[in-house]
Order: sequence, then C-alpha cells, then structure tokens
Amino acid sequence: MPQFKYAGKLPSGDSKNGVIEASSEKMAAQSLLAQKIVPLSIVESKGNEGEKEGINLNNLFAPSIGLDELIIFSRQMYSLLKAGIPIIRAINGLSENASHKYFKTILKDISSQLEQGRTLSSAMTKYERIFTKLTISVVVVGESTGKLDDVFLQLAQYFEREQETRKRIKSALRYPTFVIIALVIAMFILNLFVIPVFSEMFSRFDAELPLMTRVLMGTSAFFVNYWWLLILIIVGTIIVVKQYVNSTNGRLTWDKFKLKLPVVGSIIERSLLSRYSRSFSMILKAGVPLTAGLSLTADAVDNAYMQKRIREMRQGIEKGESLLRVSKNSGLFSSLVLQMVAVGEETGRLEPLLEESADYYEREVDFDLKSLTAKIEPILIGFVAVMVLVLALGIFTPMWSMMSAVKGG
Repeated sequence: MPQFKYAGKLPSGDSKNGVIEASSEKMAAQSLLAQKIVPLSIVESKGNEGEKEGINLNNLFAPSIGLDELIIFSRQMYSLLKAGIPIIRAINGLSENASHKYFKTILKDISSQLEQGRTLSSAMTKYERIFTKLTISVVVVGESTGKLDDVFLQLAQYFEREQETRKRIKSALRYPTFVIIALVIAMFILNLFVIPVFSEMFSRFDAELPLMTRVLMGTSAFFVNYWWLLILIIVGTIIVVKQYVNSTNGRLTWDKFKLKLPVVGSIIERSLLSRYSRSFSMILKAGVPLTAGLSLTADAVDNAYMQKRIREMRQGIEKGESLLRVSKNSGLFSSLVLQMVAVGEETGRLEPLLEESADYYEREVDFDLKSLTAKIEPILIGFVAVMVLVLALGIFTPMWSMMSAVKGG
C-alpha cells in the first residue's frame, strides 16, 4: 500500500505533519479528514519500498484467512459498533475470542496500531493479503462518513454471497474432478502393472502383433523404464506454465482463455460478472466515487482480462462518457443488465439495480451449476469408452487371434 507524506491543520489551528498509508491521494485525504485533520498537501512517499517488500515477504508464507473468519469478523464488528462500543475495545474483544491463531495475532496488532493513533483503515493496509483494497477503501469511506457499522454490514453480506458462490462451484465440480483423478490413477496402474504382464505373455509367441497392441506395449515400456523422465516432464511443465501464467501477458491470455472454455467458460464469466455487480454496488453505496469504484471493482474481479476491460470503462468515464456507453463498449454485459444500468443512471438508483444484476447473474450461475454434471457426464463416459476400446483392441484382439491359431493347429 502506498504511503503519503502530508501537512495539515488541526481544529485548534496547530500544524500537523506525518505519513499515512492509503490506496490513493483521495483515500489519504478522506482518512485525514476522518481524523479531523485538514490536509494542506499530500505527496506520495518514495522511501518506503524496502518496508513494503519486507511486509510482503513476511506475509508470503503466512497462514491463509478464509471467508468464514472475515464474515464472523464483519458481523461482530457491525453488532459491536451498532451498540456504541468504542472501536479499540471492539477490536480487543474480537482478538481475545478469535478462533484462528493468525487472525488473532492480526487483530492484536491492529488494536495496538489504533492505540497509537492510527485509523482502522491504515492499520488494515499492513495486511493487504487478508483485507483487500476494496475492503480497506470501503472502511475508509465508513470512517469519513461516520457510518462504519453500516460498512461492516455491507462487507459481511458481500463475503457471505461470495462464499455461497464458491461453495456451489466446488460442489458442482466435485464429481467430475473425482472421475478425472480416478481415470488418471487407473491409467498409471494399467501401464505400470497390468499391460507389462500381457506384454511378457505376448513376447513368448513369435507372432506379429496388431498396431494398437504395439502402441500399448510401447507406452507401458516408457512408463516402466522412464518413469523418472515422465515425472521430470510433468514437474517441468507445471513450473513453466506457472511462470508463464504469473507473467503479465500470460495471466491476461490464461484468464481470457478460461472464459472461452467449453461448458465451464460461461459459468466462470457469469460468476465474475456477478462479483463485479455486487462489488460495484457495495462501494457505490458506501460513497466511493464512480471512477475510483471501478478501479477497486477491477481488483475485486480477480481476472486480468476483465480487469483490463473494466479499467478501459473507467478511462471512458474520465473522458466524459456515460456508464451505459462504456458498459456497452466493453462487451461484457447482456442486454438485460445494460437496460438496468440505463434505468439506474436515469433514476439515480444505480446501486440497487446493480444488486439486481448480481442476483440475475447468480441465478444464471446456479442454474448452470445444477446442470453442469449432466453436461460433463457424457464427455467423461465417452473418454472412459475410448479407454476401454483401446484396451480391448490392444489386449484382447491378439489373445483371440492366438486362441484361433491354437484351435486351428
């Protein structure tokens, strides 16, 4: 998270200088205003690169925090702040009762930062791996408007819907994943243990074997004699693919390819569009400006191709175009959603209509997930049938030929 050096005035008229962490100069200004500091100048600090790298390295191998913890944290923060509990006391109480050890450590550190005079949003920026830019920006708005309890309620609802979508996707993919893993294991067992037995039996007969049999025997011999080379190829391929995907162009290509995959590509696309609509609605409802909201939503989508298109939408709005026009030009949305955006802009009710768009996409994803198994099952059955046919032609055909020769003799 960038750091900004600021000079400001306190309500008493005294000068105040310091350093504040924020995602942008606007967010830094909002955070200072929340602390009752009127900013006179805000300049990004360039001397914090080493500190930023240190934070990232420390958190690189830290335990992950799931959505369950974030949902509980957001719900409890909403209840405590709604009841009028001071924020430091609320964070202290949550840190004592947190079940996740690493999250408990994070909350204790945030509490100590609050006691030193930092805001909650600036304390969260130290843990960007846990609290995303979207979360921190919404908290900044809540601090500046004095509606921090409402912000945490919105975050809780956002995390809950995100969790429901993930669970539905995992549930739908469980069966095909299990079948694919079983097929891969069966292929290794056949090549390493079953086919070599038949190969030894066929080698005793001085007869020409069918092409399919020779292919199976050659494949099995490669598995048995060069298994170490096969492992190296698999590991090397995984490393090369990961490095390519982690590059800028590779990530863009891979994320675009995922949206074009047969059967599952449309599900992934609609799930991401649902996240876009839900995130955009939440941050606009919190009071984040439209252009800044699009940037934060692009980060929340977690798809490089869609991020690029959403950032192009922001550039169009900065040039004076309407949200409806840039949404049409992006080519991401259906006509129904574009109609909702048009009505939302005309009536000034963009947030609830974006919520309806998210509900629409979620219903589409839910329907597709329910029929996903039925769509994938014929493909898996076809793949199994091909494997059985290859084994039948490669193993049983020469056996029948040999039995016929023996009977004829």
